[in-house]
Amino acid sequence: MSNLNAANRSNLRTLFTFFVPSLIGVFLFMTPVPIGEAMTIPIAVMAKAVQEWIAPFALGLITTIVCITGVMSLIIKFFKPRALLKIFIIKHLFDVSWLWLTVRLLGMVFIILTYTKQGPEMIISGDTGALVLNDLLPVLFSVFILAGLLLPLLLNFGLLELVGTLLTKVMRPLFGVPGRSAVNCVASWLGDGSVGILMTARQYEDKHYTQREAAIIGTTFSAVSITFCLVVIGQVKLEHLFAPFYLTVCLAGFVAALIVPRLPPLRFKKDLYVDGTEPDKHAESVPEGKTLITHSLDVALAKARTAPGVVGTLKEGLHNAFDMVFAVLPVVMAVGTFALIIAEYTAIFEYMGKPFVPFLELLQVPEAEAAAQTIMVGFADMFIPSILAAGNIESDVTRFIIAAMSVTQLIYMSEVGALLLGSKIPVNIVELFLIFILRTLVTLPVIVLMAHWLV
Repeated sequence: MSNLNAANRSNLRTLFTFFVPSLIGVFLFMTPVPIGEAMTIPIAVMAKAVQEWIAPFALGLITTIVCITGVMSLIIKFFKPRALLKIFIIKHLFDVSWLWLTVRLLGMVFIILTYTKQGPEMIISGDTGALVLNDLLPVLFSVFILAGLLLPLLLNFGLLELVGTLLTKVMRPLFGVPGRSAVNCVASWLGDGSVGILMTARQYEDKHYTQREAAIIGTTFSAVSITFCLVVIGQVKLEHLFAPFYLTVCLAGFVAALIVPRLPPLRFKKDLYVDGTEPDKHAESVPEGKTLITHSLDVALAKARTAPGVVGTLKEGLHNAFDMVFAVLPVVMAVGTFALIIAEYTAIFEYMGKPFVPFLELLQVPEAEAAAQTIMVGFADMFIPSILAAGNIESDVTRFIIAAMSVTQLIYMSEVGALLLGSKIPVNIVELFLIFILRTLVTLPVIVLMAHWLV
């Protein structure tokens, strides 16, 4: 009898361990809540509060973090101090390749010049370095701190195992990824694309995704939040068309998710884990004698039994937060500023957009030449095409198309692209550009068709 009672207590403890942290995680990352006239998620509200709290000293703090990253990476690279390299977090954060050392030092130079307002105008202007430092990095810093600390609630207590097992028969045949990636997509969709990338990077390092799966999820399912879609459609003065606009974005994104992962370069990514080992091909199969639901629950509870305690969860959360803050912010500053300099001070993106003019004319897009100039600028920053469209294009149809395109292209270097490059997800800048082009070519006909029908 005592053994039976002990077993029951153990089962109740396991159920408690599974349900309570998972429900808190679902509430924080995936539950829509109304804020004014918009919908968002609690983690975004908390991040906004943190952003407002640190506002008086945020720029100085972020500049200090980027400089520490650059200096420490330089010291580790050239002097290799044994005492520091024995500390796991120090080695993990600052022992990087020559390429990443260069990027971090470039980010350090850009942020010092921008913060002190002493550099060339093309680096420190409100359209380049100051845009990244003042408008983007404080938001990312707040999201990274909170998401890093709280993501273990979603990752460690069985929720992803439950959802992943249940949705494998949907996500695997359609998109070639595990069912658990659906949680990444929902967190991005309701909250922020950076949250989805953070989740994907963490799960890739923990060997839940292969190289191919992580690359697909990071470049396909780290969607733009509903809140930012409202900002974009408002910029082109078409707020009254938000419902058809968001329907168009969802449809175009779905079509791109079906097609782009089946094309190079994503198609040629290896189905190997981060350490080069092969995944278990039978890991997703349902054992004989079990239903999908009972097997999903069994897998989730097995994960809950091995979950870390409060101290372990907090330790992992801090590791996540440090990883994103120190490793990614310098990359965003470097890559984002550089991309915006190219967009603002050269005609490279304008020339690259010219081949799209015949394509847009074939699709009967009004003001095709002006529209073509905005298409490639989206690779630098998602918001620039809408700004250009608002000032230069009169046609409602064309402004609708450009706004939807800027959201569905997804790979923009001032944030998502830089985040992907700063993570361990196996994509490089050339591959990101190719994926950007493919997403543009795949989604453009869908968006134009919907625009002609709905606007």
